[in-house]
This record gives sequence, C-alpha cells and structure tokens, in this order.
Amino acid sequence: MSSVFQDAIGSLLAPIKNLLDDSSVSEIMINGPHEIFVEQKGLVHKVPNKFPDEEALMASMRAIAQSVGRIIDSDNPRLDARLPDGSRIAVVIPPMAKNGTTVAIRKFSQEKLGLKDLINFGSLSADAARFLDCCMYVGKNTLVSGGTGSGKTTMLNVLGSRMPKTQRLLIIEDSAELQIKAEHVVQFETRKANKDRAISEVSIRDLIESALRLRPDRIIVGEVRGQEALDLLNAMGTGHDGSMGTVHANTPLDACTRLETLCLMGETKIPPDAIRSMVGSALQIIVQCSRYHDGGRRTSHISEVLGVDAHGRYIVRDIFKWVQTGKDPETGMFQGEMVPCGYVPSFFEQFVANKLPFPKSKFRPPEWALPFLSEKKKAA
Repeated sequence: MSSVFQDAIGSLLAPIKNLLDDSSVSEIMINGPHEIFVEQKGLVHKVPNKFPDEEALMASMRAIAQSVGRIIDSDNPRLDARLPDGSRIAVVIPPMAKNGTTVAIRKFSQEKLGLKDLINFGSLSADAARFLDCCMYVGKNTLVSGGTGSGKTTMLNVLGSRMPKTQRLLIIEDSAELQIKAEHVVQFETRKANKDRAISEVSIRDLIESALRLRPDRIIVGEVRGQEALDLLNAMGTGHDGSMGTVHANTPLDACTRLETLCLMGETKIPPDAIRSMVGSALQIIVQCSRYHDGGRRTSHISEVLGVDAHGRYIVRDIFKWVQTGKDPETGMFQGEMVPCGYVPSFFEQFVANKLPFPKSKFRPPEWALPFLSEKKKAA
C-alpha cells in the first residue's frame, strides 16, 4: 500500500487513532458515526470516541476500499479488507446497515506468539502444548474449530510455526492474516471479481488447485467456509499430511458436521455418506478454541477423530479437556485447568517410533479431575 493511501487512511481514521494504537484493544466496533465499542481482555464496552458525521465515516471506508483495489458503494455495500498494520476490517453500509455505516476492525498482535505464550496465558497446559507439538512433527491433519474471536487464527499461527523446517507450507486465505514463522512458506490470497475492470474472481478453490501443483508438503486454508472444504479434505487424504484449516463450530463433533455440510454445498454429486466417510478418515485432530463468559480464550478440547461408526455417526475421543473448577470472587475469572482425559490416541506408536519425549503416562488424568470428567461424560 502506498504512503499516500496510508496517510489518507490515518487522517480519516483520526477519531479512533488512540484505539488503533492501544495494544490492549483487540477489536473496534463502529455502529454508525456516534456509537463505538471496543473489546479489551475479551470483554466489550462503549468508548466516547465519535466520528463527526456519517459522511466522514463513509469517506474513511471508501479510502480503505480504494487502497486495496476494491469499491464500496450502493452496488457493493460490503467490504472485507486489511489496514496498513495488518488489522482486518469488515464494513456494511446503509441502507443495509440501519445504524449507519457499521464497521468491525479486528486487530492482530504484532508480537508473534508461540506455545509457551499460550501456556503462560492459561490457554493450554504444558502437556497439551507438547502433545500438539508432537502432532505437528508427525504430520497429523488438524482442524482448528471455534467461534468468532475465540483465538483460531492465533492457534493456527502457533501450530503452523511448529512444522519441521524441511517442509514446504502453502497458505491460502481470503485475506492474508496468518503470520506463520517457518522456513519455507508460500502465501496465496483470493481476489474478488470486478466487472468494471474486467477482473475475474480467484477463489480459495482455485488457489488450492494451483497449490496442489506447486509441490506442497502441507496446505493451510485460513478459514474453511464453502466448497473448498472438499478440496482441503482431498489434500489431507492424498499425501499432504499435516494440512490444516479453521472452521466455525462450538464442539469437536460439531466441527465434523460443519465440514460435512460445507462439502455438500454447491453442485457436488458425492453422496452424503461418502462425504461423511471422507471427513472421518481425513481429519485426525480437532483443536477446539472457546471464548468463555469471563472474557478468557482457552483451548477447551483437543480431540481425535476416529472415523464413523456403523450408524454413520462420527467417532470423536477427547484427549485433553479444559475443566472449570471454580470462579475467582474478586476478578470474576474462571478457575480451571486443561487435563488429559485418560484416552491414548490411536497414533501414539508414531510418537514412540520417532522417539518423541511424550510418555503414555501423560494421558492419565489427575485424581482430582476424575469427578469432573465423569460428570462431563454423564452430561454427554
């Protein structure tokens, strides 16, 4: 992006400059020119910042759209783009947006996080982090599942950075956001169609097709939300072990069903039973990211997918699970710990064969957690 555009955007976004500069603010939500909310530490509250009027807010959005070669107007009332600092911005304008121009700016940490940081934040236990590290080393196909703002992108960044240095990683996204620290990384970004400029669309499906011809060891799809789910599963099942993606779902089981539904979108003629079998055989690990009511983002489950049973139901076994044990009366923060569930994954022998330092005893739950785990099983 040219410095002219950066200066223009900086000037037009002056009413929220202090929010953009504040590292404690993770998201800025603009509901028309006079109502702005922010997310800090996982909780949302209103701030006094305001734009002068609707025209000023709209002008800033037009400048952002122009800077990335897109248009936002009555014929194109939606925008997904990036700011110069890498933040993600989504916009909907009137008359679709009844409150006025509505904007959400998702800020990403400039600091690249690792597994140790997730342990320090309380998102993962040390044993669960080490387990995921081993899974990345042996190339387990992994799906990161979770709701909006649950930390899926952060988790994918961390996991992608743990792949062996000798492997070539191809990343495919709608809007380039992943910042994976690896030696051999190639990043692709989709392109929207623009009839006025005779520019054709380049979709995630198109890029996966190209990626498969570019000698990838692993493929990462930043967010799976359409028919590209089928292409990712094909890649996972045809020698690209350790491929990954993210999907919007609330539980590991829901993630399997969600992926199946996405595969069936469009004009696919593959029977649902065959799709279900493909999901069950291609996926191996699901990492469930959750955003709790205290504002905390935690990895709630690490589970293995074992295919489908005789009734066509997905077989999913929890390996690690976050267990809430209480609530701090002063801070309101949930208290708990990620614990093993007593299940040894089917691929554990690969850890042994590769001499990875993860003994079988690490899957044994602590005595104090047994009542909590048994309660969860009864509830299920």
